[in-house]
Amino acid sequence: MKKIAIQGIKGCFHHAAVSRYFEGCNYKLMECSSFRELAVSVAKSNVNIGVMAIENSIAGTILTNYSLLSEYNLKIVGEVYMPIQHHLMAYPGQNIEDIKEIYSHPMAILQCESFTDAHPYIKISEYSDTASAAQHISICKKKGLAAIASENAAKEYGLDIISKNIQTVTSNFTRFFIIKNSSKQENDYFFNKASLIFKILHTTGSLSQILSLISSLGINMTKIQSIPIIQRPWEYSFYVDIIFSNIKDYEKMKKKIKKNPCLHQLSIMGEYKNGMKTE
Repeated sequence: MKKIAIQGIKGCFHHAAVSRYFEGCNYKLMECSSFRELAVSVAKSNVNIGVMAIENSIAGTILTNYSLLSEYNLKIVGEVYMPIQHHLMAYPGQNIEDIKEIYSHPMAILQCESFTDAHPYIKISEYSDTASAAQHISICKKKGLAAIASENAAKEYGLDIISKNIQTVTSNFTRFFIIKNSSKQENDYFFNKASLIFKILHTTGSLSQILSLISSLGINMTKIQSIPIIQRPWEYSFYVDIIFSNIKDYEKMKKKIKKNPCLHQLSIMGEYKNGMKTE
């Protein structure tokens, strides 16, 4: 049975991502209170696998999680895209007029700004996790409190949903990485996507040369993200996701980039199967 680390508790969106990616598999959850705890658990091999949110289609990239992946030398072995539907839930027997305060994770709050703006009399308080907020309300049985969380969290903790689908944008997705300790990585599985880190010379045109080289080989860049390099102000690492149909093109790209004089360092964060559904 696989032991899988998530940030949050049962009923959270990380739990839902695990259920989708590992559908039909037996697993045991390790609930972590923070992303750092999750990363440490994977790095120390306390678990087989970790599932970590990396970006949301509304709120954007979780930059600190890229830093954690690098800091603990964790490898990406898969990804899953989860549709996110946020609901307002409370202890049974209440409606929206009874609510004085809402608890939820900062990312969930950000994704529901239109709803919260429409209810300015309700205090908004950040919580460590969406499902933990729901659990807290269930345990204390206090009226006047509500949580923004998933339908699964409402079922898990016996709360009533008093407002459904309160996310600002209907089409709301979060991308999760499936991560492993780098020493445990297996290289015999199919992959058509890779996540790379570039450190380039701090000179004019260096980045454009690298990106042009990638596109010249017909490889599609699906994401590029700059991350500041600590202790080196105004210098950045670039995180790039690429998709390819021919593994030979990918191998050719790596060889050419490594020979490019603009490159300072290339690291492979992970090679895995594209998790974006095309149908």
